[in-house]
Amino acid sequence: MRAVIGVLVVAGVWMIAGLASTVNAEGSKAKGASPERIARGKYLVQLGGCTDCHSPKIMSPNGPVPDPIKAFSGHQESVKVPEIPKGVLGPEKWMALTNSDLTAWAGPWGVSFAANLTPDPATGIGGWTEEMFLKTLKSGKHLGTGRQILPPMPWAAIGSLKEEDLKDIYAYFMSLKPVRNAVPQPIPPPQPAH
Repeated sequence: MRAVIGVLVVAGVWMIAGLASTVNAEGSKAKGASPERIARGKYLVQLGGCTDCHSPKIMSPNGPVPDPIKAFSGHQESVKVPEIPKGVLGPEKWMALTNSDLTAWAGPWGVSFAANLTPDPATGIGGWTEEMFLKTLKSGKHLGTGRQILPPMPWAAIGSLKEEDLKDIYAYFMSLKPVRNAVPQPIPPPQPAH
């Protein structure tokens, strides 16, 4: 009996070590992130509803649900946004419109697209350091120094989280499978005719 328990313990340790190495291999930027930190990051991401905007949808018997294969890959580069009807947005009118995926939003700011949050180094946040991630969410600027992060991204609310929470969120995103998807750049609002 002790021999069986010993084998099970050793097998369990190997499985945990294998899982940890898989997570760290996929999320190399999250080196040293414990499974607990990654799990806490996942919890915070679920609580924040990040998948609602940052994951394309597939239809299920219960309506649209996030596509698990493309989770957190943002607005799909192959999906064109429909034309915005004139006169729909503005004061005393609608503030925002969204596409059927909830990955593209239109408003007085123009059209914004949900970013690819997977650790793909070319099209996602795989090239970002933890510091860049924290600075982005705290400043509301892309990479912490670039263009303003546009609505509906609640960067101010997320950026007000404790730094450890933000680090856990980063660790979770870095543990995901990278998905290559180049999200389009925002489209500025139309300029008024002179």
